Amino acid sequence: MSGKPFAARPPGAEAWVQDQGDRPGARPSPFTARLTIDVTPACRGRIKIAAFARGQTVADMVRALLDREFPEERA
Repeated sequence: MSGKPFAARPPGAEAWVQDQGDRPGARPSPFTARLTIDVTPACRGRIKIAAFARGQTVADMVRALLDREFPEERA
């Protein structure tokens, strides 16, 4: 195996994120990144039930939650 890394890291944090101005609840743009978290089976069940009751997908509901908790900072 060569000493060449699989992928090079971008020089700054902003290079990891591409701002597309997506509105909450909108379908993700092609410039999305996957986020994986570990939750208990019970928590996963509660999330799925809440999403179903709201007529949303789990992904859309969690995206909206993250947008509320971590709003984009305006300069």
